[in-house]
Amino acid sequence: MPTIFDPPPPEILNELELLKEALNQTIPPKIPGENLLIATWNIRSFASLTRKWTVSSADNPKRDLRGLRAICEIISRFDVVAIQEVKGNLRALRDTMKYLGEGWGFLMTDVTRGKSGNWERMAFVFDCHRVKPSGLACELVVPAEWLNEIGEDSLKRQFARTPYAVSFRCGTVTFILVTLHVDYGDSSSERIPELKAIARWMAEWADQSNRWHHNLLVLGDFNIDRKGGALWDAFTSTGLTVPDDLHKVPRTLFADALNPARDKFYDQIAWFQKGRSRLLSMEYKQGGYFDFLPYVYRNISISKKSISYRISDHYPLWVEFSLEAIS
Repeated sequence: MPTIFDPPPPEILNELELLKEALNQTIPPKIPGENLLIATWNIRSFASLTRKWTVSSADNPKRDLRGLRAICEIISRFDVVAIQEVKGNLRALRDTMKYLGEGWGFLMTDVTRGKSGNWERMAFVFDCHRVKPSGLACELVVPAEWLNEIGEDSLKRQFARTPYAVSFRCGTVTFILVTLHVDYGDSSSERIPELKAIARWMAEWADQSNRWHHNLLVLGDFNIDRKGGALWDAFTSTGLTVPDDLHKVPRTLFADALNPARDKFYDQIAWFQKGRSRLLSMEYKQGGYFDFLPYVYRNISISKKSISYRISDHYPLWVEFSLEAIS
């Protein structure tokens, strides 16, 4: 049985080289002391792994070493990646961390039990050479009084999957990342209370500090249908803002790449850009996504749906900040 460390077959090695070159052309390089690269990625049912380079139709799970090596290569280009849909079985995550090496670390929650929680974890994978945890790690639980409020869009229970916040340090800069995966529910209207609650929580947290440069960001899978809809309005109701770059890119393999405005705006990276107490001290440079489809499983006939189980149905979404503006 092959392992993640074994040399891949020649056709897969060639595929990985093409993937690396595409990443070089798309993702900014890591420059010590100058930039910070943050990503969010819903990796579909990131759980177990079949230790074959390419699975057959009879194999289960469908994630193979070929797909996992692609995942590892993509993750390695960022300083911190918030990952959603990490499941109870950690075989794929363990192999990922082994392959990335001792210079990488991870933090995660326990699984969220129950149907709405889908037995998922929230996780951060990070490059220890570039960033380090700075002390805070917590799950966000709404105050009891919020659950007693009257209103059509009021939250009546805790988050289906509890948001996870971790603070990191990059040089002299500290930043807090809050990751979440909003419950999809039976209808889009069921997502509004969670979206409004996270927007409210972020605003109140940001306003607690008398320092304006505590760098609070929220990222993850918000299951937002479109910009300008009711879900988007709930998400941005307290001033959370998404950079313009990210309005122009698709989120999933099944989006219309020629018309990204019609795509579902599931994945987001956002922060407050108004209100001195809420502002970032880091300077935003650019953001985007990475389309891995042209570079994976090139020598076999395989559908997008099949690739979604081997890698993901979501694209990674990323942003770059400049650290040079920090004084």
